[in-house]
Amino acid sequence: RCGQEKVSLHGEAEAQNQLHVLCDLPADTVLGDVRAELPVAMKDSERVFLNGYQTWTYCPEYTKQDRIRGMHGIPQFLISKFAFDRYSDYHFVPYPDQKGLLHGVSWCCFRDGETYRLIASLDEDPGYTLFLYDANRGILHLKRDCDGVKAQGGFHALDLFFAEGGEQEVYDAWFAAMGIHPLTAKKLYGYSSWYNRYQNITEAAILQDLKGCQTIFEPGDLFQIDDGWEPFVGDWLEPDPKKFPDGMKAAADAIHKAGFQAGLWLAPFVAEEKSALYREHPGWFLKINGKPWKDGCNWSGFYSLDLDHREVIAYLKKVFARVYDEWGFDLVKLDFLYGAAPFGNEQESRARRMRRAMEFLRKLSGNHPILGCGVPVMPAFGLVEYCRISCDVSLDWDDRLPMRFLHRERNSTKHAIGNMLSRRALNGRAYLSDPDVFFLRTENCRLTKEQKMMLAKTGALLGDVWLTSDDPSSYTEEMKQEYQALRRLTNAQNIHASQENGHWVIHYTLDGSPEEFRLQ
Repeated sequence: RCGQEKVSLHGEAEAQNQLHVLCDLPADTVLGDVRAELPVAMKDSERVFLNGYQTWTYCPEYTKQDRIRGMHGIPQFLISKFAFDRYSDYHFVPYPDQKGLLHGVSWCCFRDGETYRLIASLDEDPGYTLFLYDANRGILHLKRDCDGVKAQGGFHALDLFFAEGGEQEVYDAWFAAMGIHPLTAKKLYGYSSWYNRYQNITEAAILQDLKGCQTIFEPGDLFQIDDGWEPFVGDWLEPDPKKFPDGMKAAADAIHKAGFQAGLWLAPFVAEEKSALYREHPGWFLKINGKPWKDGCNWSGFYSLDLDHREVIAYLKKVFARVYDEWGFDLVKLDFLYGAAPFGNEQESRARRMRRAMEFLRKLSGNHPILGCGVPVMPAFGLVEYCRISCDVSLDWDDRLPMRFLHRERNSTKHAIGNMLSRRALNGRAYLSDPDVFFLRTENCRLTKEQKMMLAKTGALLGDVWLTSDDPSSYTEEMKQEYQALRRLTNAQNIHASQENGHWVIHYTLDGSPEEFRLQ
C-alpha cells in the first residue's frame, strides 16, 4: 500500500531458503506498509518464540493460549506522565491483549520438541519486519514497518529466510545467509558498579570496590563504572566534581594500575530534563508534533537527541574522544540506545535510522569494544562486541508488585533468566551475549541462595559476558570458592537447552564430562 493505492508485488526465491519480494515504484512514492499472510499451524504441544523489540523486552516462548500484555489497565494519565509506552514498540504496534494473538520483531521460531521452524528477516533497513501471529486461526501476518518512507525506485517489500531442523542448524544457516559474525571471541569477566551502589557512586566507593576486585578477579578483567559518575544524563564532558574530584582519567588510571580494563557507562542518544544539555540546547532534541520526544521516566524524564542535527554529531564525537583519548577508558557500555530512533522519516525507516545510529557508534569507538544495552535487537547485529539480551535483573525475584503491571521492559530477575533461554541462539552469532550481572553477596540482595545460583549458572552457560556488582572484599572463603567454580562453568562446551516435563534443562560438557543444570 502506497498512500491509499495498492501495489502488486512479485517475489521469487533468489537462494535456498530465501524469499525476496521487490516492487518497482515511481520516484518519491510515499509508502504505507507492506502486509503478507502465511498459513502456519501450531500444535497444542508446540511453542513459539517471537523476538521482542529491544534488548529489555521480555519475550519467552509462548503457547497457543498465551497473550502479550501491553498498556491495558494502566490509566492514560500515568502513561502520559511517565511515558511508559516509549520503552518499546507500544507506540507503533497494536497490543490486542487477547489469547492467541502474539507479535514480535525481526524473527520468530516455532519449536516442536527438538524441531525448529525459523522465519526471519534478512534485512531490516527497509523497515522492521513485524510478525503478528494469530494462533487461533493459524495465520502469521507479516508487516514491513515503513509507513511514510519515500521509495526511490525499487523497494524491498520483504526479505525473508526460512529453515526447519535442529536449533543449531537453523540459526547457523540464518546468520550465514546474513553474513553476520561476532566481532570478538573474547569473553568478558568482571565488575559493574550499578546493582549495588546504583547512582550513589563516588571516587572513594569505586576505589574501595576496586581494591576488593583485586582479591578475586584476573588481570584483563573488566572494571566498569556505571551510571552516576556524570552530573546529569546527557552531560558527559566532565564528571560530577563532588563525586569524582580527581576526574575520570584518575579513575581509569587506577583501574589500569590494578590490572583491569576500564569501562564507562554512557547513554549517548538521550538526555534528562535536568541536564545542562537539555536546558541549553533545546534545538538539539528530536521533536514530534513540535514537542521533544520523551523516552521514559528514568532520572528526571529523558528525551531523544536528533541525530540529524550536526551539532549533536559534533558533541558526541567530542564526548567519545574525551572518554577514549583523554580519560583512557578501554570499553564503553552504551545504554538506552532505542532513543536514537523512535520514528523514521521520508528518507529512512525507523529501523534504518537505528542501524545508522549503531554504525555511527561503531565508527566513534573504532577498535574499542562496545557493550550495547537497551537497543532494538537486530540493528545491533555485527556492530557491537557485546550486547544485553535481557531486561535488568532485580535485587529480588520479580520486582515489586506495582511494577509488574507496567511494561515488558521492567527490572526482573525472573524475566532476565527467561530471556537468557529464549535468546540463547544470539550468543556467538550476532555478538557475545550479556545476560546482566549475578550476585553472591548476602547484603543488599533479597534473592534466595537458590535464585542466585540459578541466575549465575544460567548466565555462565548461555552468555559470554559474566559480571557481578558485588564488592568481593565482603566475600567469605566459601563465596570465593563458589565464584571460582562458577567462573570455571563459563568454559563449558556443547551447550544445549531443552525442555523436559515443562522445565528447562541445560546440557553441557565440562572438562570432557557430560553435565546438566535443571532450572526449577
